[in-house]
Amino acid sequence: MKLLNILFCLFLFVAVTNGKEESYTGSTPADAAVIRTFFNIPVNDSIDFMRWQLVLNDTDYKLNCNYGIGKPNTNGFINGGKKIELRGALNKEKNYCLLQNGNKHLKLIKINANLLHFLDGNNNLLVGNGGWSYTLNNTAPLATNAVNHRSQETILKDSIVFQGRTPCGIPGIPKSTSCYKIKWYIVLYANNKSTTNTYTIKSTLWRSEGEKTGKWKIVTEKDGRIIYQLNDENNNVLLHLLKLDENILVFTDGEGKLLVGDEDFSYTLNRVVIRS
Repeated sequence: MKLLNILFCLFLFVAVTNGKEESYTGSTPADAAVIRTFFNIPVNDSIDFMRWQLVLNDTDYKLNCNYGIGKPNTNGFINGGKKIELRGALNKEKNYCLLQNGNKHLKLIKINANLLHFLDGNNNLLVGNGGWSYTLNNTAPLATNAVNHRSQETILKDSIVFQGRTPCGIPGIPKSTSCYKIKWYIVLYANNKSTTNTYTIKSTLWRSEGEKTGKWKIVTEKDGRIIYQLNDENNNVLLHLLKLDENILVFTDGEGKLLVGDEDFSYTLNRVVIRS
């Protein structure tokens, strides 16, 4: 009888553990074809962003999504926007999550336990804009420095530009009580003859100065992670940016933990394509 009780307790523990919900939130652009198709949103519908509440279980998901045109000087939508509620099957394979909606599907990659990122039809990370990224954030983030996604090393032949808006909690940078969001426009200049390059940052953090400048370098860690480390004018570490691919960077703290955003903004930067 004692053995049966132990087995029953183990069964309950496994059932509860496996059935644990994971809740994610975030705001993303609304222009990706895979997302519009998933929701049957016409291509010509004029909307600029979407706010997500996504709950994942083992085999199914619950989704609440609000979308529309952003209301100026607020984090809401003009006329409240439109709302969608969905429930459907969830397929998990390795670090991928596939949401089913009838004969349509939407795919995300689990960067770690705290961050999900939407993928296009070719399994590439979707690239956001200066307002929003395609990252969703765990509403109850875990203390982890794990990263399930690795980028390939590349040789930079020209300068690269990243932009985005993040929450205000950047490690090592004093947080103003009046801060709601931080705007970023970062130019990383490449010099193939040097291991250390220069950068320029235009941000609300240094608005009075016009811009922030310094040196940056690529750090390849033992586990294969590629970090863009930006130092200030005194050569002290200012920012750590994890490279997810050629187009996406994520802020980390000094210990390698990826920063987790909220329903409005993620700690993700998106590459700007400069066309001549």
